[in-house]
Amino acid sequence: MTLDWLYLIILFGAIQGVFLTVALVTKRRNRTANKLLAAAMLVFSVGMASTVYHAAGLEQRFPHFFGWAYPLPFLYGPLVYLYARAAADRDYRLTRRDTFHFVPFLVVVLLGIPIYLMSGADKIAWYRSLVAGDIPLWIRIADPLKYVSGMAYIWATIAFLRRHRENVKKSYSSTERVNLRWLLWLGGSATAIWLMAIGIALAESTGWVRISRGDDFVALAIALFIYGIGYMGLRQPEVFRFETAEYPIAVAKPVQAPSVMAVASVTAAPAENSEPAYERSGLSDAEARRLKEQLLALMDAERPWKNSELTLADLAERLSTTPHKLSEVLNTGIGETFYDFVNGYRVREVQRRIAAGDGRTLKILSLALDAGFASKSTFNQVFKKHTSQTPSDFRQTVGA
Repeated sequence: MTLDWLYLIILFGAIQGVFLTVALVTKRRNRTANKLLAAAMLVFSVGMASTVYHAAGLEQRFPHFFGWAYPLPFLYGPLVYLYARAAADRDYRLTRRDTFHFVPFLVVVLLGIPIYLMSGADKIAWYRSLVAGDIPLWIRIADPLKYVSGMAYIWATIAFLRRHRENVKKSYSSTERVNLRWLLWLGGSATAIWLMAIGIALAESTGWVRISRGDDFVALAIALFIYGIGYMGLRQPEVFRFETAEYPIAVAKPVQAPSVMAVASVTAAPAENSEPAYERSGLSDAEARRLKEQLLALMDAERPWKNSELTLADLAERLSTTPHKLSEVLNTGIGETFYDFVNGYRVREVQRRIAAGDGRTLKILSLALDAGFASKSTFNQVFKKHTSQTPSDFRQTVGA
């Protein structure tokens, strides 16, 4: 048996995937996420090993391995999606509802049982008929559906991660240590692989062009994909929802015009407490105003925003309130997320120091770090969002 360089890379990728599976299973932090990633690694590895199995022509010698990898593409999407969910929340646990993600895979397995139970000779004969073009109806249906499943789950994963990134800003003032940017990269890479596979399948099915060894290059891309997600999954710090945000962020109810009956009712019997409470929290307008005043006074006097790792819980503890109530005040009373609120103070501090001439003796990045920013990229992004200018443009504008 001889294999060219491409199949050797795929084979080593499969072996690497098995080693990464073991490493992830034994890793203690964020157990659910690691188990899901380990399952994905193993599934990808078996799929790549199957590519080498067919390339080496081992169907004749080991017919009982034939077909075992066929249902696996229906696991790729669900495992990556559930892994992203678990990586975003260390308290995430699989539920019975999550088992529905694996129904297509189980259906394909059940349809393939008659083939799996064949004798070796019958499997070889069935494989030859398959190569000759005698393809069963259920395979003709399952083949395009695996692409639909893969793309649907990839888009669902990216959409979830984008929502999660925004939710993180409700509790953290710096997201460098708690973002899933690398998982967005994972989703983007997986999208590229699925698009490659779909493009090759469409090109060949329509007869538009015959792509030599197209499936092999898809397998090679998966091998590189395994190296990337295995490495990042092992080295990535644990990422989870903010623990002490014990309730959802409240949203104020929209103000509606009162009906005639409501006006009559209020006129006849005025309410005992005329101050409406915030939805689901019992936080009255008076308490919200007091908390807002205390918050603004604290931010000016103690300047907690200079701590790059300041969180919603830290600020709530200083104000002797809960993260939930503080979030309500920020969202309904100030109209900003925690992330934007805190970073606004940091931006204004950098602006003040640049205008005062500190930019002549210190680099702007030093000013940003002193103000509480954790990285240059975040500082540049936030500064432009708040001022519609880059830091350099602002310095030129004030002539400092």
